[in-house]
Amino acid sequence: MSSHSERNDRKPPSAKGRDFRSNPRKNNEFSKGQGDAKDWIWGTHAVEAALSNPARPAPKRLLATADRAKRLSPDLAKASFLTVMEGAEIARQLPPGAVHQGIALKIDEPEALSVYDLGMPAQGLLVMFDQITDPQNIGAIFRSAAAFGARGVILQDRHAPALSGVLAKTAVGAIDKIPYARVVNLSRALEELSDLGWRAVGLAGEAEHTLDQVLDGRPTVLVLGSEGEGVRRLVAEHCDAMGKIAMPGGFESLNVSAAAAVALYEASKVRP
Repeated sequence: MSSHSERNDRKPPSAKGRDFRSNPRKNNEFSKGQGDAKDWIWGTHAVEAALSNPARPAPKRLLATADRAKRLSPDLAKASFLTVMEGAEIARQLPPGAVHQGIALKIDEPEALSVYDLGMPAQGLLVMFDQITDPQNIGAIFRSAAAFGARGVILQDRHAPALSGVLAKTAVGAIDKIPYARVVNLSRALEELSDLGWRAVGLAGEAEHTLDQVLDGRPTVLVLGSEGEGVRRLVAEHCDAMGKIAMPGGFESLNVSAAAAVALYEASKVRP
């Protein structure tokens, strides 16, 4: 991301063992006009991952076109929460522009872990979001975190969107592949993680050292700031080091999700 963006102010769709058997819901029994993305997930990969995640509660609604319904597992095909309908009808239940690929799911988020449970044992890599609020950026970072083997993600309780909608679609299932915690105070969370043996490294464009210089293979919390403010001063003060992405081309224009992918790659190279 740019120096301003990084500024430091110092394929089965149901999980094994889950029983969805019952009678499918008729089309006219489904209430319409529910365009709120708060607990809707759409798109093949995102829906299949959610249905396969035992940390999720039972689904509320599953919408599928006739063609897509034929590819559901037998237990899902008989589920009471399944409604078979035309693609245009599915689109009317979702926010404008949602690319649903013939399937959508209404379901609550996976259960969040505590910082302690996420951080024990101290091993590998965690990712922390400091006031990153754009759903597409968060979804993309979840995807990169899963791809590079991060242990988990830490979100703010009040400054992060729900893990659904566009976020879930962008993450293509990663929100159900990697555990997460929601915390009220990031600084206190970093203190707790430090006590558990974690080392915090913040990403900042104006940092003196590059990431490859400050990453040392120890259990690391990679702290990412918003594109507007970067890592906030108090959070940065709880980091053990700040690092920047080396950009020999001199054109510092990476957004936060692209910068996160590069940082996660750098961190994955130095893991023992």
